[in-house]
Amino acid sequence: MISTSLYPSDYQVHLFHEGTLYECHKLFGSHIIEVDREIWTKFSVWAPNAKEVRLVGDFNNWNGKGYSLHKINKQGIWTISLKENLEGSLYKYEIVTNSGESILKADPYAFYSEVRPNTASIVYSLDGFKWEDSRWLNYKSKRNILADPISIYEVHLGSWKKKEDGSLLSYRELATELIPYVLELGFTHIELLPIVEHPLDMSWGYQGTGYFSATSRYGTPHEFMYFINECHKNGLGVILDWVPGHFCKDAHGLYRFDGSFLYDYPNVNDRENPVWGTANFNLGSNEIHSFLISNALFWIQYFHIDGFRLDAVSNLIYWPNQHGKVKNNDGISFLKKLNTVIFQYDPTALMIAEDSTDWPNVTAPVHYDGLGFNYKWNMGWMNDVLSYMETPSNSRWKVHEKMTFSLLYAFNENFVLPFSHDEVVHGKKSLLDKMPGDYWQKFAQLRLLLGYMIGHPGKKLLFMGFELGHFSEWKDKEQLDWHLLDYDMHRKINEYVKELLKLYKRSKPLYELDHLQAGFEWIDVNNREQAIFSFIRKSNKENDLLIFVCNFTPVVYHDYRMGVPQKGSYREILNSDHESFGGSGVINKKVLQATEESFHGKQYSIKLSIPPFGVSVLRLVKHRKERKGDDKEKVHSHAIGRRKRK
Repeated sequence: MISTSLYPSDYQVHLFHEGTLYECHKLFGSHIIEVDREIWTKFSVWAPNAKEVRLVGDFNNWNGKGYSLHKINKQGIWTISLKENLEGSLYKYEIVTNSGESILKADPYAFYSEVRPNTASIVYSLDGFKWEDSRWLNYKSKRNILADPISIYEVHLGSWKKKEDGSLLSYRELATELIPYVLELGFTHIELLPIVEHPLDMSWGYQGTGYFSATSRYGTPHEFMYFINECHKNGLGVILDWVPGHFCKDAHGLYRFDGSFLYDYPNVNDRENPVWGTANFNLGSNEIHSFLISNALFWIQYFHIDGFRLDAVSNLIYWPNQHGKVKNNDGISFLKKLNTVIFQYDPTALMIAEDSTDWPNVTAPVHYDGLGFNYKWNMGWMNDVLSYMETPSNSRWKVHEKMTFSLLYAFNENFVLPFSHDEVVHGKKSLLDKMPGDYWQKFAQLRLLLGYMIGHPGKKLLFMGFELGHFSEWKDKEQLDWHLLDYDMHRKINEYVKELLKLYKRSKPLYELDHLQAGFEWIDVNNREQAIFSFIRKSNKENDLLIFVCNFTPVVYHDYRMGVPQKGSYREILNSDHESFGGSGVINKKVLQATEESFHGKQYSIKLSIPPFGVSVLRLVKHRKERKGDDKEKVHSHAIGRRKRK
C-alpha cells in the first residue's frame, strides 16, 4: 500500500528534527493527495519510542491488521499511504509501546475531530474555502497597531448565547448573531477563548488535545473560516487564546503519546501542573518547537487569524514547581523564536502576552533582547484597580496609591488593560457586584470604572457580559443573562458602553500615544481625601487633548476648581452621571471657560460640577477660521457634539 513517491522529503525531516520546520502540518497528519492521477490518503506521525504503529478507523473496522505504518528514520517518523479517498473517515493511531502496551491516540495534527465525548480524528481537507477578506488584509497591512484603537471583546463561544433548547450555536449562527452585536457595542476585535479541540467543556479550551483542530462543538473548520471571514468583512479583527505551555492528560491526547513523555518534559517536577492537572510542553525539544510554531502559523495561514493572546507566559519563562523564580532558558528561547518567526511571516500580527510577572522587556523586539511580543496584559493595573474599587469609598484614601502606581510603569511596555474571564469566576464576583454600596451606587461605580479604564493609557479588553450589568459571575454552562436588558438600569449601562467605545474610537488622544509618556499628564494625582483624580490624554497633534475627571466617592461638588493646560473653552463630551445612563444628572451643560487663575500647577483653571461616583470627559474646543465665498470669516466649533438626549 505504501508508495515511495508519497514519502516525506529528507529536507522536511531534517528541519523537523532541527526545530525549524514551520509547516509540520504538511508533513504530519492525514492528507488527501493526487499522485499520477490517482487519489491517495497519506498518514504520518512522530512516535520515536513506539515498537509499532497501526492505522485504525471506520474504514477498516478499527482493526489495524495490514495497516502498519512504516518507520522511515531512526528519529521515529512513521507513514502509510492508502490508495483511496478517505475524506470524512474516522481514525486513530494504535501505538504499541516499548513495554508491549497497545494505546489508541488521536492524531496530533488532525484538522478535524469528532464531537466530544467521542475522540477520533477525522480526515478533512482544508482546501476549497473562498476567502473574501482582501480588503481587511490590505487595511491591516497599512495600520500602526501601536497607534490605533484596540478594544477587545473576550468571548467564550459556548456560553455567550445558546439556542432555546440549550444547544450550542454553530459558527455560522454565531457569525449572524455575535458579529453585529460586537460591532454595535463598538469593539474593534473579538478574542475567542481557545477553540482548539478539547474534551472537557469546563476547561474552556485551555486543556487541548487537537492543536490543529478547530473544535467541532460549533461546526466544521470551513464553518469556522466562514465566521472569521465574516468578521473581517465587517472590519472586526479576530484574536485566539493560545496555550503553548501545557496540555491535558486525557488518554487519547498528547500525554505519553508513544508510551514515553514525548511532548512533555521527562522530569516529573518540570512536567506536572498540579494546579491545572495538565502536563507542560517540553520547550527544550526541537520537535516541539516545530510543532508549536507550525501551529501558530497554521492559524494565520489557513484561518486568517489576526493574532494570539498567549496564556500563562509566566509558566514558560520560569520553571514550574520551584521555590522562588527559576528562569527557564528553554521557554525564553522558544518565545523569542516564536515571535521572530510570526513577525517575519505577518508583521501585522498581534502577539499578546498574559504575563503576571515583572519580567522586563516583554514587548521589546528580540534584537533588543526582548521577548518579542507587541503587547502585554497589564495584570498589575487590573489587580490594583479592582482592589481599590472593592474598598468602601470612605476608606479609599487609605489605598490611594493603587490608582496611581500604574502610571509609574505604564510606558515600560505596550500594555492591554484586561478585565478578563479570570476576574469574574470562582467566587470573584462580576464586575458590577464587586462594586460596594447600594444598587444605584454599584451601577454608578461600574460606569466610573469603565470610564477610567477608557481614559487610562493602554488598549482595552473586557469579558462578555460586563455590558449587561451582570450581577452573577460568569456561568460557563449557561448563556449570558440576556433578560437583563428588559430592566432599565441594565439597558442604560449597555447604552453607556456603546457611547464610551464610540468616544474611544473617534478620539486620537485615547490611543495614539498609548505607549509614550507624552500621551499622558496628571492634573491632580494627590487628592487622597476627596478621591478625585484628573488627568490629560494627548494625541500627536498639538492642542488635541481630552481631560478626565474621576470622582471615586458619592459626594457631589459644584464650582470645583481644576487646573487646565490651556486658555480657552472646554466642553463636556461625556458624563457617566447623565440620566440616560442611569445617573443622577450632575452634568456640565454649558461650555466651561478657562480663566487666568493658576491651579494644580497649571496657568489656567475652570470651575465645573463633579458628579457622584462619576467620570466627566472634557475636550478643548478648537476653532478654525474658514473663508466662505462671500469673503466673510466664520468660526466653526470642532468639539464633538453631544448626543441628543430625551
